Amino acid sequence: MIEPSINVLGGQLQPCSNRPLTGFYRNGCCDTGTGDHGSHTVCVTVTAEFLAVSRYLGNDLSTPQPGFGFEGLQPGDRWCLCASRFLQAAQEFAAPQVVLEATHARALDILPMELLRAHATPSAGDNAKDET
Repeated sequence: MIEPSINVLGGQLQPCSNRPLTGFYRNGCCDTGTGDHGSHTVCVTVTAEFLAVSRYLGNDLSTPQPGFGFEGLQPGDRWCLCASRFLQAAQEFAAPQVVLEATHARALDILPMELLRAHATPSAGDNAKDET
């Protein structure tokens, strides 16, 4: 069951990315529900530093996995990241930027709003990355 699509600011959850297609439900949004045990709720813009630290910590997001239809992330891509992985990156001083409008309110079950705001990126008028 999918939770209501509300963002951490209390508004309608905005899309995170359609290219690459992200989200636990692969719908472009950081929606969550009972099957999402990793809480893929934080919309981030990945950086080279974050990808390197993430790989070092055992979560390789940059290597393509064709069997899963995953092309690998590049710096600048947006992605619905597990809340615990965001916290881990923040503790390593490598947290990516957060798109608050596209970050699901359930992220607040794991992360304090102050931490999300500290890494927030301006995104007004640029709610979803969708390259053509």
